[in-house]
Amino acid sequence: MNTSGGLRRLAAHVGAILFATVVLAWPAFYNRYPLLYPDSMSYIGDGSNVAQALFHREFTDYYGFRSLIYSLGILPLHWHATPWPIVAVNALLTSFVLWLLVRSLFSKRILFHFLAIVLVLSLFTGLGWLVGWIMPDILGPLLYLSVFVMVFAGESLGRIERVAVALIAWWGIVSHTSHLLLVLGLCPVLAVVLVLQGRSLRQSLRAMKPVAVILLAAVSAQVALNVYLDNEPYFYGNHPPYLLARVIADGPGRWYLQKHCRNSALTSCDELKNTSDNTDEFLWGEQGWVNASPEEQQELRHEEMSVVLGALREYPREELRICAAHFWRQLMNFGVYSYDANAWILESFDAALPGKAPAYLCSRQAQGRLNEEFFSSVQNWAVIVSLVVIGLWAILGRRLWSHRLAGLTVVVIYVVLVNAVTTGNVSNVEDRYQARVIWLVPLLALVFLLTWVDRRFSRTVQGRFIGRKASGGEELATETRRTQRAEL
Repeated sequence: MNTSGGLRRLAAHVGAILFATVVLAWPAFYNRYPLLYPDSMSYIGDGSNVAQALFHREFTDYYGFRSLIYSLGILPLHWHATPWPIVAVNALLTSFVLWLLVRSLFSKRILFHFLAIVLVLSLFTGLGWLVGWIMPDILGPLLYLSVFVMVFAGESLGRIERVAVALIAWWGIVSHTSHLLLVLGLCPVLAVVLVLQGRSLRQSLRAMKPVAVILLAAVSAQVALNVYLDNEPYFYGNHPPYLLARVIADGPGRWYLQKHCRNSALTSCDELKNTSDNTDEFLWGEQGWVNASPEEQQELRHEEMSVVLGALREYPREELRICAAHFWRQLMNFGVYSYDANAWILESFDAALPGKAPAYLCSRQAQGRLNEEFFSSVQNWAVIVSLVVIGLWAILGRRLWSHRLAGLTVVVIYVVLVNAVTTGNVSNVEDRYQARVIWLVPLLALVFLLTWVDRRFSRTVQGRFIGRKASGGEELATETRRTQRAEL
């Protein structure tokens, strides 16, 4: 009997996760094709060269400058034929992580809470758009939620679940540099939270140990791959000089070069005439970094930190003011990204997905009919309402706090703020950077709201039970008195 009941529960749970997987992918179905970005084509196309080098020792001079492990990892999913399996995996991983999150926070009515959270997030935030996008952006928030589950609810995980969460976290770290930077800063923050919650320093460090091991494994794997391919021990390979472009576009870097170029042999000085106030122009323009010779690109990468640190040293106030402005603008820009029909996407189909351009041309994205402005306004209102709910919770929900709920709150606040600082000051301010994580705010508000509903529900049920018990006691006393009278 127990075995049968256990199997039914397992089937219900698996069915709920699979149902959520389909629901989360709805924007791709709405588009009639997975959502694409120019970088998507690079990720799809670069994996083959890495695979040829790894498995056939056929090396080349260029493997791409984005995450090679991510490009290699999605290769078996698309095989240069269709990107739909990538969307399926994105949706399944998102559903699974949300399931573990809900299970770690609620002990009753888990199915109800899980489906409620999935449906609300899918309909009113940009989560589904990230799931249906052939980009590693969704893996960032999945990484941060996985870290939360491992640190604050590790005991709730089975052995297979523990391995699965570790792999998801590892996959998130190697997929993008910003994910690594954010989780590196998150670890000491969570250690402090654990200490403040009453754990000893040793217990806190033990709780953080799985995350540290995953971090080490991710960095080691990426460095080992780069050493194998290029004989150089770096985390990301031929990356563009993003920070150099940022400080020059902002002004302090340009001022620093203008001041020191007369007495310096910096290659950056040769590029000074081509600088502008736009990082994209510096990196991708006709006279930008992307069109420089390989030797010049290498020199610019080597000079990057010396110019950046020099600008910070000589113009600290200006740089701080500029960084604060970028942070605020990025924090406030989080609409559903404009998935425009970029010409480069279509041009790249022959190399990345041969013969599949006609299917893409039938999509709403290619035809400019995705209605992103409407969905952005929906998400904006969802965030506003969520902030109101969180504010009310902070005032009225003091008795409902738990250690896990406090941990999730810290994770969400940290990720939303630090993501804006990091992305806003390394690249241009764009909606898509903050859209990666802004859906965590409605997620937190939903958790607060459902926790409050659970408490009200429990009190109602408890009150009815006590009332019935009292009523039953009175009926028993009356019946006893009647029996005693009859005996007399």
